[in-house]
Parts: sequence; C-alpha cells; structure tokens
Amino acid sequence: MAKGHRSQIKRDRNENVKDTRPSAKLSYARVSVQKACFVLDAIRGKDVKTALGIVEYNPRYASTIIKKLLQSAIANAENNNGMNVDKLYIEECYANKGPTMKRIKARAQGRAYRIEKRMSHITIVLNER
Repeated sequence: MAKGHRSQIKRDRNENVKDTRPSAKLSYARVSVQKACFVLDAIRGKDVKTALGIVEYNPRYASTIIKKLLQSAIANAENNNGMNVDKLYIEECYANKGPTMKRIKARAQGRAYRIEKRMSHITIVLNER
C-alpha cells in the first residue's frame, strides 16, 4: 500500500501529468458554443499573428471575446513561460457548454415562451513550433 494520506497521494500523482503549455480560459462567456466555434475553427492550428488578424476582421461578436482571450494567452506564454511570440501557434482551442439562463417572454393570450441565453467556457492553448 502507498504511504501517506489519500489527498497527498493524488497530489503527487498529478504533479507528474501537469500541462505546462501556456493557455487562457474564459468561463461563463455570454455566447453560445455553436457561435464561438465558428471563430475557433477559423484560427485552430494557425500561428498567433495570423490568428489575431483573422479575429480582428471577423464580424462576429464571439471574435471580440476570443481576441482578448488570445492576447491573454500570448501574454501568459511570454511572461510566465518565457516563450518567443514569433514561434507560437494555437495548438488547441475549444468551447465547452456552460450554464443556461432561462428567461420568459410574454406572448399572446397569457402564454409564455422560454428564452434560453446560453453560456460557454472558451479555452485557448498555445505551443511553440
């Protein structure tokens, strides 16, 4: 049997599999996963300069959110990991489903329609070429 408390054993085990790639995550973004994925699919695998250009001129609302997130990931790579900005590329970018706010819209004859305002958790992971 392993020695130590259960939490200490887990902590030791998880130290070995820690992901050191620079990343940035935005939780509870007020944009649906489907709409965020249109922009994320356009920048996946591209180098950072090209991705910033794509996001800058993309007319979708999600691109403004993703632009800030991408700039944050670049700053994390530069300051925390000491990576060269010219060699960075987007290795992973994805949007996961967040909670949904449920609202009611009044309709004719006393009825009420449900409006679902969806949220997402967006993650961008960078790496060096």
